Amino acid sequence: MKACGESLKAFMRRRKYISNGLQGLVIVSLFTACSSIPENTTLEEGNAVYYWRTDLKLDSTERAFLQQYHINKVYCRYFDVVMSESGEPKPNATITFSDPLPDSIEIIPTVYITEDCMHQKHEGFAEKLVKRILQMNETNNIHNVREIQIDCDYTSKSRKTYYEFLKAVSVSWNLGYPRKDLGQPKISTTIRLHQLSMEAPPVDYGSLMIYNTGDPSKWEERNPILDYRDVYPYLDRLDQYPLPLAAAYPVFHWIRDMYGVRVEHTVEAEEILKVKRAMEKERKNLSRSIITYHLDKENINRYKPETYEEIYHH
Repeated sequence: MKACGESLKAFMRRRKYISNGLQGLVIVSLFTACSSIPENTTLEEGNAVYYWRTDLKLDSTERAFLQQYHINKVYCRYFDVVMSESGEPKPNATITFSDPLPDSIEIIPTVYITEDCMHQKHEGFAEKLVKRILQMNETNNIHNVREIQIDCDYTSKSRKTYYEFLKAVSVSWNLGYPRKDLGQPKISTTIRLHQLSMEAPPVDYGSLMIYNTGDPSKWEERNPILDYRDVYPYLDRLDQYPLPLAAAYPVFHWIRDMYGVRVEHTVEAEEILKVKRAMEKERKNLSRSIITYHLDKENINRYKPETYEEIYHH
């Protein structure tokens, strides 16, 4: 936006040299360029969920949920990556696969990486991560995987290393991609609200995490899972963010011990919908791909069916 502002200011200084008709045309052009909304040209329309447990095993309520809300993608956490005592990244909390997903649902292997893994480069890290995903797919007879997602709360300190890592993941994923007939392989990453002010990562699209928006230490003031007041400052960044975005909303229950006090939080349905309406007002195509976090029987029963209908409404 700075560049746009400077261009407009320079133009206004020269306006006396421009005819009235041409002046109006240029002003319209400048404002159009500055306020254009990125199109989700590579993002398919659909409904999705995150699956964040350590065993892929669905009960009848969860399977019915997938069918009722036409879920066509499951972002399934395969494992975490944490720093070992030796100072190298290592996998942690790997999922087991007790149940297969319905054939109609695309599984997207998702890996959460702690931010400290990105404080420096680690030789062969991307290649090892992709190889592990491919091995898990083969071992568990998971086919037709055409996308992987990386989840990392990167900061300005780790951003450069993380983006280089994503490029290396993309290269390894393209080389190891087992099903060329499924089309171009994809890489996506999560985007936190505070990351909207940074340069966009080198991926096909981002999943905008519209949750965990507040400071847990200030839980007495507002809900740290989601509060419109915490989201509001980021709204004006949405329309200019150059990466296609899916929108992920919270439906989970949060329990934590804070200074010896048991603290519980659940986001009211109206708060979720209020935030969703505000986000889509700023960026209409944010309704194109909707995700909820995360698939679990208790989360399903926490909200009325009409709430889920509204969340997944396109």
